[in-house]
Amino acid sequence: MQLNLTSIKTSSDGAWQGDNPLNHAFPLLILQTTLVLFSTRFLAFLLKPLRQPRVIAEIIGGILLGPSALGRNKHLFRLVFPSWSTPILESVASIGLLFYLFLVGLELDFSSIRQSGKRAFGIAIAGISLPFLFGIALSFFLRKAVHGEDKVGYGQYLLFMGVALSITAFPVLARILAELKLLTTQVGQTAMAAAAFNDVAAWILLALAVALAGNGSTGDSRSPLISLWVLISGVAFVAFMLVFVRPMMNWVAKKCSQPQDFLDEACICVTLAGVMLSGFMSDLIGIHAIFGAFVFGLTIPKEGEFARRLLIRIEDFVSGLLLPLYFASSGLKTDVTKIRGVEAWGVLVLVVSTACAGKILGTFVVAMLCMIPARESLALGVLMNTKGLVELIVLNIGKEKKILNDEMFAILVLMAIFTSLMTTPTVMAIYKPSRRACQAERQSPSDENSHGMTRILACIQGPQNVPALINLIDSTTSAKTSPLKLYVMHLVELTDRSSSIMMVQRTRKNGFPFINRFSPGTSKDQIEAAFEAYGHATPLTIRHSTSISALSTMHEDICHVAEDKRVAMIILPFHKQWREGEEDEDVGLKWREVNQNVLKNSPCSVAILVDCGFSGTDQEAYDGTDQEVGTATTIYRRVCILFLGGPDDRKALEVGARMAEHPAITVTLIRFQVQARLESRNSSNNFRDKEMDEVAVEELRRKCNGSVKYVEKDVNNVSEEVLNIGQSRAFDLFIVGREVSVAKLADNQAEHPELGLIGDILASSHNGMARSVLVIQQKPPTCQ
Repeated sequence: MQLNLTSIKTSSDGAWQGDNPLNHAFPLLILQTTLVLFSTRFLAFLLKPLRQPRVIAEIIGGILLGPSALGRNKHLFRLVFPSWSTPILESVASIGLLFYLFLVGLELDFSSIRQSGKRAFGIAIAGISLPFLFGIALSFFLRKAVHGEDKVGYGQYLLFMGVALSITAFPVLARILAELKLLTTQVGQTAMAAAAFNDVAAWILLALAVALAGNGSTGDSRSPLISLWVLISGVAFVAFMLVFVRPMMNWVAKKCSQPQDFLDEACICVTLAGVMLSGFMSDLIGIHAIFGAFVFGLTIPKEGEFARRLLIRIEDFVSGLLLPLYFASSGLKTDVTKIRGVEAWGVLVLVVSTACAGKILGTFVVAMLCMIPARESLALGVLMNTKGLVELIVLNIGKEKKILNDEMFAILVLMAIFTSLMTTPTVMAIYKPSRRACQAERQSPSDENSHGMTRILACIQGPQNVPALINLIDSTTSAKTSPLKLYVMHLVELTDRSSSIMMVQRTRKNGFPFINRFSPGTSKDQIEAAFEAYGHATPLTIRHSTSISALSTMHEDICHVAEDKRVAMIILPFHKQWREGEEDEDVGLKWREVNQNVLKNSPCSVAILVDCGFSGTDQEAYDGTDQEVGTATTIYRRVCILFLGGPDDRKALEVGARMAEHPAITVTLIRFQVQARLESRNSSNNFRDKEMDEVAVEELRRKCNGSVKYVEKDVNNVSEEVLNIGQSRAFDLFIVGREVSVAKLADNQAEHPELGLIGDILASSHNGMARSVLVIQQKPPTCQ
């Protein structure tokens, strides 16, 4: 049924009144949005095991919803995506694109680009120039090979083809590098810096291309004088934004940092209005509206709370809901069936080959001249060949200006998909940072002690973990014990949010993350400030770092640092926290999986700290501002070691022995003598284990010289006895081994298997206890 566009209403009267909602703008937009979100998310889920960025799934999803797949069924396609709905869908998608490009400008930090050095600048120039020249040369052939392209003006066509082949997608590249753990390698850091240069150059070229383009046909192209006025106006617009608007936004950011809600709301609204107004002004000039939003994003100060608040307010709504609509609207214009015949597919192969050759060859040659090894230079070239959203924007503008017809548009979209899809597997095949073997890298604890230094890797999920960890480290440090070297790793989840990419830019420390030392003038976050203040008040050596990874691979970062730094123990925070006996915070099952993966793959001993008030019941969350950092030493703490026997329990004795040397800590060792009918399942090793247990207990009592209270308990029911001890509230911290060899106890089902059976009893929320637990797993036998 053909509808009159002037008669289309926003909402329907409902199916009960015989009204079809799909003939109305708003219900149809809801259906289209739902379909787009479902299809793109499903494809992202399918491509995730292949380590492909989400933008690839969104581009492919848009194509599948267009005439290439769904459009093959004409009736269904006209029902879901009728022609009259296209302007509505594109308008909503353009709003999402406008704000997304504002976020891109917000991410781009010129200070980091200036610090990147001449080598990255040279690689970026080569990575733009050679493919740009290849694109110009290719366009002469394409004008003759592709039907209808010869009607487009030479200058416009050459410029658009050059820009299309020379772009590198900075956000997509950052995610690929993070997935491959390459951000702190020479390849990763050089690629990020060069891509940032490339991003700026791409926007300049795009603005130039739009300014010079008419409607695409030779006869109707705008006159050189009009193009000149557009260019002059565009330069004046950028200068105005950077000279006048940027100081204003600095002032707004400072005002927004003050803790007043009404000011915060006003500043956010002013900024959002500025995005819209900047887009309108650039469109008024004759350059695409997204250019104005991008430039406005550059004017926002990157440091401080203001940029973070902006991201929190708008990024999920824009990136999660509105931006996929842009990919869908682009997919509606992409008809792969227009590529017909061997000649057309040959043109596609030629375009893909030329794009790859220009980027890879240009980057490879300059990288080799910069004395980068051949394998790394080749990997760098492949990484710089990544395409993404900016490429799609260029192609859509080219189609809007009638510079690209349907066939050429489809060829270039497929080129962008192929070059991005090939990046991850190709780089994995070419370049993988070498990791030295477990035996070669790590020293045993005895080796560490022989050097007079014990190394510990402490992992932090957020500021809430800092007080308990500082108290724990302080409890194991005294004048009598060997000195500690503490590596603090702040774990940050890498998501599809823009703030993750901003974090990547600022830290440049992912994958192999150590060491990020403080430099003068560097702003420190809450966690860094806390440990720096603690380090100044104690003789500890502390090193800080931030690791940004997907949670599924976070354990690789942790285990590699433990291996590389030869630490004796990894300390992990439990994924739940309690305050006054009630669960205060649960950071989620994904973080629980990180802990479980570390336990499975760790090359050294692992301790999980369950904080049920060990941070101090009367202390606020530590923020590094209190100068009396060592307050934990003035608080007398009662520590209990529950010993049943086995390797993990013997490791718990070692930790307890260090705490027993602390003057403000009272240590009690409770040893359970289990009845014979409950003995170990593995009887062949039972006698040897008992001997080692006896030696470990006697060594602790001898070393501590009576400072450890020793209690033996003959028990039949270990679980009941542990529960009674925990509920007595006689201790502030329990130290237990993770694995136990008691048969009847091992038959119990643990709520939290990563804590072991004893640790789970003490930390269970159903038992009404509120005492902290340190659960220890001895390092794997294969790495001892």
